[in-house]
Amino acid sequence: MNRPFNFVRQKLDTLNFATAALLVILLGAVSGLAMPPFDLWWIFGLTFPILLLLVENVNLRRAFLFGWLYGFGYFVVVLHWIGFAFLVNAGTDLWMMPFAVGGLCAYLALYWGAGAALTRLISSRGYSAYWFAPMCFSAMEYLRGILLTGFPWGAPGLAVDGMGAVSQLAYHVGMNGLTLLILLWAAVPLIFLKQQRRLAILVLATLPMVWVWGLWRLGDNPTQYVDTVNLRIVQPNLSEDDQWRHDNARQIFKDLLSRSAAPSTNGRDITHIIWPESVIPFLLDESPQGLAAVGNMLGAHKILLTGAVRRSAPADSADYFTSVLVIDGSAKVLSHYDKSHLVPGGEFLPWAWALEPFGFRRLVDFPDGFRAGVGAESLRVPGAGLVGAQICYEAIFPAEAVAPGNRPDWLVNVTNDGWFGNSTGPYQHLAQFRLRAIEQGLAAVRSANTGISAVFDPFGRTIVQSEMDIGGAYDSPLPRSAAKGLYASIGDYALLAMILAFVFLGLYGDKLRGFISSIRFPLQK
Repeated sequence: MNRPFNFVRQKLDTLNFATAALLVILLGAVSGLAMPPFDLWWIFGLTFPILLLLVENVNLRRAFLFGWLYGFGYFVVVLHWIGFAFLVNAGTDLWMMPFAVGGLCAYLALYWGAGAALTRLISSRGYSAYWFAPMCFSAMEYLRGILLTGFPWGAPGLAVDGMGAVSQLAYHVGMNGLTLLILLWAAVPLIFLKQQRRLAILVLATLPMVWVWGLWRLGDNPTQYVDTVNLRIVQPNLSEDDQWRHDNARQIFKDLLSRSAAPSTNGRDITHIIWPESVIPFLLDESPQGLAAVGNMLGAHKILLTGAVRRSAPADSADYFTSVLVIDGSAKVLSHYDKSHLVPGGEFLPWAWALEPFGFRRLVDFPDGFRAGVGAESLRVPGAGLVGAQICYEAIFPAEAVAPGNRPDWLVNVTNDGWFGNSTGPYQHLAQFRLRAIEQGLAAVRSANTGISAVFDPFGRTIVQSEMDIGGAYDSPLPRSAAKGLYASIGDYALLAMILAFVFLGLYGDKLRGFISSIRFPLQK
C-alpha cells in the first residue's frame, strides 16, 4: 500500500471509539445531500470510502455498529421531511414525531449495518472489501425495499437524478442496479490507493462511457406525442388544515371544477383531466350531485382521472379505499384502482395492538383505517389506452410500477404531498417517479395537490412541471412511450445478474487476467 493510503489508515486507527462513531454518523448525514433536491451525487465518493476504511479492521459487531450509525445519519437527513406531517395537527400528533422519524431511521439503518457486517465478514476471508462492499450494500438496499412492506425511499441509486444522462442506465438496470454502480464508483478512491490502479481506472472509465451513451440515447430519441390526447393536470393547492373541513367541501369542489373547465393554455382541446389524491372532501362515487357536476364539466369528449376515497359498499360497515376513479361525461365511473401499498403510520398503524395503548394513532383519521387493494393494475381509459395507476408513495416501488402481464401505455401518479410542506420530500418523490418513467420506458404523468405536478416522457425529460404551493391547471400533450427495455423485461433480476458478475470477477479476476495474458494469437510473435 502506498503512503497516502497508509496515512489515512493510521489516522483512522488512532481514533477512539466515541470519535469514530461521531465521525461515521456525520459522514452518513453528509451523504444525505446526494439526494434531490441537492443532487450532490459525488459526495458518496468522499464518505463511503471512509466508512469502508473504518469497517475494514474491526470485529463484526463494531462493523455492524459503524454501518448502522452511517445509515442512521443518512436517513435522518434524507427523511427528516416526514416530521412535517406531525405539524399539521401538532396539538395531538407532535409528540409522536421523534418516535416515528427516529424509529423509522433506526430501522432502515439496520440494513446498512448488515451491509457493513457482511463486508467485514468477506474481507476477513481475504477478499477485497472495496470491491465487494458495493455488492453487499446494494443487496441490503434491495431487501430494504421489499421486507416488512418495504420502504426503498432514498436508495443511493436515486442520486442519479443529479447525474444527467447517466440516469438513462435505469432503462436497463433499474434503481437498484444504479445503487450498486454508484457505490462502486464511490469506492474507486480506495481501489486506487490500494495500488489497484488499472482496475480503478477501468471502473471509473465506465462513468463517462455511460454518460456518453445516455447522451446518445436522448439525442437519438426525440420526444413524440399521442396526437389525440391533451392532458390537463389540476393542482388545487389545498392545505391540510382546510382540506377536510366540512364547511369547505362545496368551495373545494367548485374550485376543482372551475380549474378543470378553464380554456386550454396550449391551443388544443383538453381530452383528459387529472385530479390529485385526497382532494375531494366527500365520497364522489356515492354523490349523484357530485357526479352530475363532473359530467356537466366533462361534456361528451372528456375523461376524468381522479384520486378519491371510496367504500366497498354504501354502508357504514364497509371497507374504505383510497382510489383512482375513471369517470366519463355521462357521469359514470368506468373503472377504479385501489391503493395496494398503504402508508405506515398514515393510512394504517403497524402493530396497532402494541402501539395504540401508548397513544399512537394513524395520522389520517378514517373509520377503521383504509384497506389495501389487490396490487398493480392497468386501467382502460377511453381515448388514452391503458394507464398504470399509482397513488402517493406507491411510485417509489420500482418492481410494482406495472401490472405483470398487462403493460400500460403510460403511468399516472396522483398524490398529496401537502402533509410535508415545501420540504425536500416532494422533490425526492418527484425524482423517484421520474426514474420509474425511465425504467419502464413509459410516459409518466403526476398530479399533486400542492406540487410538484409534472409530465415526463419515457426518457425522463420534463415536458411540464409546476411550482410548489401554487394552484393552477397545467396542460400538456401525452408523450408516446418507448419500447420495453431490459429492466421492464426482467426487473430486479438485472441487479442479481450484476452482483453475480461482480462476485465472479472478485473471486476469479486474477486467474482470468492470467489466462487472457497467456493466450497467444497467430499474429503475435
